[in-house]
Amino acid sequence: MIPRHRIPARHAGIVMPLLLSVIMTCIISGVSTLLALGLTGEALARWPVAWGLSWLVAFPTLLVVLPIVRHLVAHLVAPPVQ
Repeated sequence: MIPRHRIPARHAGIVMPLLLSVIMTCIISGVSTLLALGLTGEALARWPVAWGLSWLVAFPTLLVVLPIVRHLVAHLVAPPVQ
């Protein structure tokens, strides 16, 4: 089912790093918190804080780094064969 209201394509440069940063920081902060504290109530209580702080760093970092990575990939990867 396609949503009725979609974000205009011109915002893809913000939406993609936003979603990527949310998903990646969720997973990485969860793994790191569980490794540090084990599967405990404390870990479950601290994980959202770790996630939030991780996201605050990750999102602006992606906004800066993603264009650089795209440029590097363009130089490293052969163009598609026509």
